[in-house]
Amino acid sequence: MVNTFFVTGTDTDVGKTLVTEALMQAVRDSGLDVAGYKPVASGCELINGQLKNKDALMLQEASSIDVLYPEHNPYAFAPAIAPHIAAAQAGVTINLDKLSAGLATLKANQAEWIFVEGAGGWRLPINEQEYLSDWVKKEQLPVILVVGGRLGCINHALLTLEAIERDGLTLAGWVINQVSPNMSHYPENVDTLKQRISAPLLGEIPWLEGKPTESVDQYLNIDVLFNDYS
Repeated sequence: MVNTFFVTGTDTDVGKTLVTEALMQAVRDSGLDVAGYKPVASGCELINGQLKNKDALMLQEASSIDVLYPEHNPYAFAPAIAPHIAAAQAGVTINLDKLSAGLATLKANQAEWIFVEGAGGWRLPINEQEYLSDWVKKEQLPVILVVGGRLGCINHALLTLEAIERDGLTLAGWVINQVSPNMSHYPENVDTLKQRISAPLLGEIPWLEGKPTESVDQYLNIDVLFNDYS
């Protein structure tokens, strides 16, 4: 059995990649094989003739199994815009089956844990009719929510949680990442979220001046994931 989680955020730029990397490192520290998967990415650069996304490259580097870049990121688009718009401009239709095939490939490569990083927030369009959350529903993946610690995070977190639960999925845990250094009443906001989110808080990442120079996994405790999903 491969333990697979989908990492989503309350918005763009709330630290999904930072948290996903930290989760992967925590698993590696336990001696288990882990892989990262970025099914859809825009804002990619042409590297050696291939479009690559910096976040997906970070997940590839953090993985303990050796697979090719396209297996970490099957859909890569150059413009830094909404993926469904970038796909339309490229004449490509993002297909749920291809996303599932990519995940199956990682599972076949002996990964014991896989963390799938979403794009943007929960309700991300990937084509004219479907959302990335439709694929998460199809795969029945437990979700880890990254809350960007800034003004408005309570509303954003609770609305995202409502959408996840309405889709019939389980919130396995949540992480708050302080993305605003001067957020007023930060502790009170965290306490409010603790009272209203029944899923376990996996960690609080403090303001790191936007450029972490230390191992971020030290701020996480994923014992509950090992206990509930291993």
